[in-house]
Formats: sequence, structure tokens, C-alpha cells
Amino acid sequence: MPRSHYTGLAGQSHDQPAQAGVLLVNLGTPDAPTAAALRPYLAQFLGDPRVIEYPRWLWLMILHGVILRTRPARSAHAYASIWTPEGSPLRVGSEKLATALQASLQSIRPGPIRVALAMRYGAPSVRAQIEQLQREGVRRLLVLPLYPQYSATSTGSVIDAVSDTFKQLRWPPELRIVNDYHDDEGHIEALALSIERWWAAHGRGEKLLLSFHGIPQRYVDAGDPYFHQCQATARRLGARLGLDASQLIMSFQSRVGREPWLQPYTDVTVQRLAKDGVRRLDVACPGFAVDCVETLEEIAMQNRDFFTSAGGEALRYIPSLNDSSEQVASLTALILRHMQGWPECAGHP
Repeated sequence: MPRSHYTGLAGQSHDQPAQAGVLLVNLGTPDAPTAAALRPYLAQFLGDPRVIEYPRWLWLMILHGVILRTRPARSAHAYASIWTPEGSPLRVGSEKLATALQASLQSIRPGPIRVALAMRYGAPSVRAQIEQLQREGVRRLLVLPLYPQYSATSTGSVIDAVSDTFKQLRWPPELRIVNDYHDDEGHIEALALSIERWWAAHGRGEKLLLSFHGIPQRYVDAGDPYFHQCQATARRLGARLGLDASQLIMSFQSRVGREPWLQPYTDVTVQRLAKDGVRRLDVACPGFAVDCVETLEEIAMQNRDFFTSAGGEALRYIPSLNDSSEQVASLTALILRHMQGWPECAGHP
């Protein structure tokens, strides 16, 4: 017999109860803070055509001929500076969030709702986790990318990975995907409560800077909604915190290359604020659900040094929501709302 192109599960039974599943997807992380571990991770990440929109032949020559020869060592230093005894902060924090969401959903809806975590790059992969959920009886699947604001470079890439997996399945589960939750009322409230709790414990700086991950300006010009969704998040969060335009500032971090990215740039902004006389600057990153190298190293270390070198006294990073009770509550409500109509979630808002 010819070999099948599709993955299937043997032993299906008509009396096997169907389950609903939630697949959380975060960006990913190398297995270790070393150049050897960074190289395959960066090859997968930077090799994604959703992330780098250049002619493939040209970009692959640059990636494998230049970038993967030099960048892994530099990136390994950044990862090593934030690595914990448990491992990667993004991996550990995402796992804790998944565990907390499983417990929260179980307390509200005892029964067949499974929560799993996948990484878009690295392990565990989207495909491996979807196949595992299928083995556990999941017939209805909600995919929740942990990116509050949609971008083709992030959520769009997760959709690609899910679609590629579904193409290989003989009997794909029913599918729903959360496109974004940038202006979700529960999410905005969770962000505000987290910032207010941090201020109550540490005092309040002179200004609050909201730093979002950047993308090339040409992606937005081509129709990516990311910039406008970041603006919406900042506007709603500022209104909830009672901050005016002089107290709340938005910027974009993590740019690479020479082409224009979304502005204003975070590193330029913190230096300008210090030179303008701001002494204590608070920074939050509402585009990151879980702390990672971009928040713990780039903001809390690199940009702190930029700020103090330019004359500021203290740049204080306010942690991401991580597995806080506020994030667990807001994502639980979001999940149940997106699962409405499925029998496993009947009777719940």
C-alpha cells in the first residue's frame, strides 16, 4: 500500500467523549544561552518569510552567509544575562501561565478543556502540541497567540504554523483562532492593575513609557494593523490610569538593520527624556505577555544604561503580566468568550 501523506489516529471510538483544547503559542526561545543553541533557533526565526519580507534567495544568502556567523554569539551574551536556574524566563513564565490557566478553567468549567503551550520557534512546536492534543481527544481547538496586538510577523506566523499542521492531519479538529486582544477590556484592566500595584510598592516615576516591539515601517504601509493596535492599547491604558499625553509616552524597541522601523525608537526616547530632565522613568511593555530577553535585557539593562548615561537617575522596568492573577483572569474570560457555542463550554460566558 502507498504511504499516506496524512497523520491520523487509530482506535477512534464513537463513545469517546470529545474535548476542547486551548493552544497557547509564544515566540520561542533557544534551549540554552549559547551560540550553538542560538544558531538553529535564529535560523528558524529569521528564516520565516513572515518575519523578514525580502526576496528569499537574497535573504537566505545574507542569513546563512553573514548573520548566522556573527549574531548567535552576540545574542548568547544577552540570553546569558537573564537566564535562570530554571531555564529561559520566557519558557518558564509561559509554562507557569499555561498551568495557571488550566487550573482557572478547571475551577470554572470542570470537564474536558485542555490547555497546552507551544512555541512558534523551537520546542515544543505547534505541530507536536496539536498532534498531542488530538491524541488526548481534543476535537475543538482554540489557538491563542500570546501577542495582544496582531502583526503578520507574529500572529500571522502562528496562523501559518497552524495551517501547515492542519494540512497534514487526516481529521483536523474544529478550529478557532484569537486574532488579537489589544483592546480587550479585561486585558486593559489587567495591565492597569499590574502597573498600579507596582506603583504602590515602588513609588511612581515622573513619566510612564510604553515600549512595544518594533516592525519595519513598510510592513505597516503595506497594511499591517500592528501600529494602530499599539496606539489603541496605549490610549485605552492611559485613559484607565488617568494619564495625559505629557505623562504617557509610546515607543518601539528591538529594531535591526538600516531601513526605517516604527518610531519613535525606545533607545532614542529614553536618552531624550533624560536630557530633558526626567530623573525617574517607569517603563512597561504591554506587547509582551511574558517577560523575555527583549524586556529583561533590552529594556531593564540596555535602556537603563542608555537613560542613566544620558543623565537620568533611574529607569524602572515594570514586569509583564506573566502568570499574575490579573492576566490569568483576563485570559480565562477571553478564552471562554471565544469558545462560546462549543458543547464543552455550554452555559458559560
